[in-house]
Amino acid sequence: MSQWKKIKIQRDKGEMVEAQAPVIVSASRSTDIPAFYADWFFHRLKVGYSAWKNPFNGVNSYISYQNTRFIVFWSKNAKPLLQHLDELKDRNIGCYIQHTLNDYEKEGLEKGVPPLEERIDTFKRLADKLGKGRVIWRFDPLILTNQVNIDELLGKIEHIGDQLYGYTEKLVFSYADIASYRKVKANLEKNHVNYREWEPDQMEDFAVRLSTLNQKWNYKLATCGEKIDIEKYGILHNKCVDDDIIIRFAYKDKTLMEFLGVDVKTVENSLFGTEPIPENAIMLNATQYAIKRKNNSDKGQRQFCGCIASKDIGEYNTCPHLCEYCYANASKEVAVSNWERHETNKLGETITGR
Repeated sequence: MSQWKKIKIQRDKGEMVEAQAPVIVSASRSTDIPAFYADWFFHRLKVGYSAWKNPFNGVNSYISYQNTRFIVFWSKNAKPLLQHLDELKDRNIGCYIQHTLNDYEKEGLEKGVPPLEERIDTFKRLADKLGKGRVIWRFDPLILTNQVNIDELLGKIEHIGDQLYGYTEKLVFSYADIASYRKVKANLEKNHVNYREWEPDQMEDFAVRLSTLNQKWNYKLATCGEKIDIEKYGILHNKCVDDDIIIRFAYKDKTLMEFLGVDVKTVENSLFGTEPIPENAIMLNATQYAIKRKNNSDKGQRQFCGCIASKDIGEYNTCPHLCEYCYANASKEVAVSNWERHETNKLGETITGR
């Protein structure tokens, strides 16, 4: 089964159109679907399709959920998901959540998100519902300003990390690369945020100190899309849409495993002891492991991204969190306008209701 298999679907208005039918869905790098569009998404999942506007040419295309077996959610406030998660279970669709939990309250960089303690409580409730391995903590991005230095960032991480202990297995972070992202640079300057670019020696210093701090938690540490190699400090390059995690939690889904090219093996015992387990095996439980027969990486992502292929269903310029450093909104005004348009047609084919 191809990730990009095309099928014919019937739109709400009766028209027959061609649609992509992805097996793995990303919801979404482009906007916060769980926080603002959860009802829309689960309605469209029930209907069986949604429409997506290409950000480069403005043309609508269609996404069918007929073959969808797994969803990776991205959010800064996934509380609205809590009432919908059972729907995924009923549809035999797996999921995990990339949950960004930053602390820029004092600096006012994320004015649209709920208070920190409320977001921490939401994170814990999600972990209780799904299991701690399915809710991944992101402190992303790490921003240096005239108000925030490395000491303060580490203090913020420690405060959150202490509270999440026992509720997550992993911490993913990225260093804010302002110069490389025109929208981010423009938004910060427009909002009078005196940012500072990370220097390589500062990145390394932060990595050393975070690794030391992590000795009390033992979280898996990983960077998102970073060129710098800090594996010697126990910090890996991340796969945010991660086939290893998907395999771990959905290995009983034979259709999904076939799509990912996975063989599930049983640990063999003989008179001479246990047969050796391959180094690249993914341990599933005490008696089973998985082996991948192919590379599932997404060649369409940026150079240092480790994600596997998925279909992102979000749209840029639709997130009303209105974070000062946002890369997904050209402007706050456009994002608010699109959100207001959504509110007039909450269950339409597209996020914006167009």
